[in-house]
Amino acid sequence: MTGSTVRPPAYQQLADELRAEITSGRLQPGERLPPEPELCVKIGVSRSTVREALRLLASQHLIVTTRGVTGGSFVAHPDAEQLADGLSTGFALLTHSAAIGLADLLELRRALEIPAAGLAAVRREETHLTELRGTLFDPDIDDFETMLTAHSAFHRAMAKASGNPLFELVGRPIYQVTYGEEVIGSLPEGYWAHIDAEHRTMLDCLAARDAEGASRAAATHLDFIAAAVR
Repeated sequence: MTGSTVRPPAYQQLADELRAEITSGRLQPGERLPPEPELCVKIGVSRSTVREALRLLASQHLIVTTRGVTGGSFVAHPDAEQLADGLSTGFALLTHSAAIGLADLLELRRALEIPAAGLAAVRREETHLTELRGTLFDPDIDDFETMLTAHSAFHRAMAKASGNPLFELVGRPIYQVTYGEEVIGSLPEGYWAHIDAEHRTMLDCLAARDAEGASRAAATHLDFIAAAVR
């Protein structure tokens, strides 16, 4: 006797169908979804089911709902920060499991940060340089948490300066990953002074629009981190 397949609840099925319409591009950002009564009739479900499906999609930042005469549910415009939040939870679970190690994380950073730095040197605007300067820290007076936060902010700003939203989207969860206690306790003397100096070198390359120098500095930076946390 074969087991019966458990069907997901009606609101989940509707949410899945609408999500497929959005992610496939059949429903474009800013486009209005059919009104709730129309969805009820078209799909043959209750209004409460439709509302539950829309709430689920809104929680996933796929739609936004407004009220009033011109209100309704609209396909959300992609936002790197919101989308990255959704990736961060799964990413954090993976990086704290036995299957993923620090070496894997650094390998991924290398694949992203080196080309991103080169692109940032070519595409950066003055606002990007200002944002990057604002992430610099002072290793002589700042505490560990401040420097760790600033380090993450620097690399998020670098990804943003690349002009490619995908670098920013994929990079954000990476820079939210915390050091393990075993890594924190074994950082060599002068580690943060070295990190600070390399950030400033990369920033200088961006200011000079030196793409080759920026990529080289990013590679050197990752080589240092890999050796320091080995």
